[in-house]
Amino acid sequence: MLTHLTVQNFALVDHLELEFESGMTVVTGETGAGKSIILDALGLTLGDRADTGLIADAANRAEIHATFDISDNLPAKHWLAAHELPIDNAGECILRRTLSADGRSRGFINGSPSTVADLKTLGEMLIDIHSQHEHQSLLKKDNHRRMLDEFGDVLPLASQVHELWEQFNKARKRLESLRANNAEQTARVQLLAYQAEELEQLAIEADEHISLEQEQQQLSHVDEILRNCDAALQACELNEEGNILSQLSQALHLLQAIELDALAPVTELFISSKIQLEEAVSDLQRFADTIEADPTRLLEVEARLTSIYDIARKHRIKPGDIQAFTLDIQAEIKSLDNVDAEIDSLTASTQTLSSSYRDVATRLSHARIKAATTLECQVTEQLVKLGMHGAIFKANLTPIETSLIAPGGLEEVEFLISTNPGQAPRSLNKIASGGELSRISLAIQVVTADTSKVPSLVFDEVDVGIGGAVAEVVGSLLRNLGGKAQIVCVTHLPQVAAQGHQHYLVTKSTGAGKGKNQTKARTEIATLGAEGKIEEIARMLGGVELTQQSLDHAKAMYNTAQAN
Repeated sequence: MLTHLTVQNFALVDHLELEFESGMTVVTGETGAGKSIILDALGLTLGDRADTGLIADAANRAEIHATFDISDNLPAKHWLAAHELPIDNAGECILRRTLSADGRSRGFINGSPSTVADLKTLGEMLIDIHSQHEHQSLLKKDNHRRMLDEFGDVLPLASQVHELWEQFNKARKRLESLRANNAEQTARVQLLAYQAEELEQLAIEADEHISLEQEQQQLSHVDEILRNCDAALQACELNEEGNILSQLSQALHLLQAIELDALAPVTELFISSKIQLEEAVSDLQRFADTIEADPTRLLEVEARLTSIYDIARKHRIKPGDIQAFTLDIQAEIKSLDNVDAEIDSLTASTQTLSSSYRDVATRLSHARIKAATTLECQVTEQLVKLGMHGAIFKANLTPIETSLIAPGGLEEVEFLISTNPGQAPRSLNKIASGGELSRISLAIQVVTADTSKVPSLVFDEVDVGIGGAVAEVVGSLLRNLGGKAQIVCVTHLPQVAAQGHQHYLVTKSTGAGKGKNQTKARTEIATLGAEGKIEEIARMLGGVELTQQSLDHAKAMYNTAQAN
């Protein structure tokens, strides 16, 4: 419920602090005193359009805070949690809106910057304003469906329908996407299958191209290799004129004959060199003995390398990447092969979900029809009590095209009204009178009070065009409604004002201004006690001049109302 409203530099208000209680709060005052300022300020915190013209004269910024107790408001708590917004430990939710003279407007939820759309969405869970059409949640068809479902106690069934719709819609979109790409995927599978077969026939082994390149290099230069090997062997040991080994041995013999310690390291190096040279000659001889020309093998190696190079060039990869490329193609083929299976699975799933949706939605439709009949009768009865004789309220259920699966069920729900006998029921937004719309709202709220999830209701213009006994009925209904929800009512009728648990009086005064404005009008709001309430009711009954008769009448009216 709304607990506190702070208004700073807004319209004719310099500074205002209002505390709201549970039950019924009435706001009264003479015409032009500024009663609408409360609703305008509250509306801004709920996401209404900003108008910098409402900033008080000589001020650069207006600011409004609205504090709500959401201890028992689960929808609001869930919304805040879903949007990762902090929740006060005391269960408070603070909506704040600022207007700057430069045209900027900012919104905040519990201190965190928020969009106007978020203020609107959360605000609809906190309070419902029944005033001008732009404030009327009752004019939104989606709210009609929710209110009917709340009244008929079928919200769990409606939630089940919505959940089945979400599941069906998700599966349907995935299925459509797969089918749209199916022709392209089929062509892709055929291409990949051809490539995979080609690669499997190649059957390349790890690093095969490296070993083949080395073998090809050797086979294509056999004669040259043998000539060089023979020349190297002759230089080392086969040359009769003296070879490297014999000369190395002779040098070693001369050094060993000197027997100087200083030459010992050099001698060791000559010994090591001789041993290594002998081993090298031996290995070179073995290699030369094994190598021979093999034209047939050379042709085979070159043909194999050509196949490898061609495949690599075709796929624009390196020869060493062919094996990994083959594995990638095989994996993609397997993945695409699963698409057909997924299409079959999704087709079956959408059929099952559609059937389940139809079953649950049909049960919901039957429950809605039953609830609509009851709601129509009860609201129409209340409208008669509110002086709208001949009015007929209708909760109209319009079937949706049978081929469609909609999130809200098998029908559209819209509240219609006929305010005159013989007149066909029309949409609520066709009602020209704000007073009539407020009374229709009141009638609906009275009937749905036990099931409504909105904890606070604001009524303005509910008493336009009525008086006498009907005014007493309106006041009594509002007071009774205040036992189930918080009610704030701006009224011109003493019969309604007398019913309030809390009473605010709005007055306008003129005082000294600043700058060019030597005088300035100000709106002030005061809380009335029992005596003040009686005097205000007397003023509403008999005008500015209070008489004992009007005071006695007001006191009797007040005492009677408060006794109920």
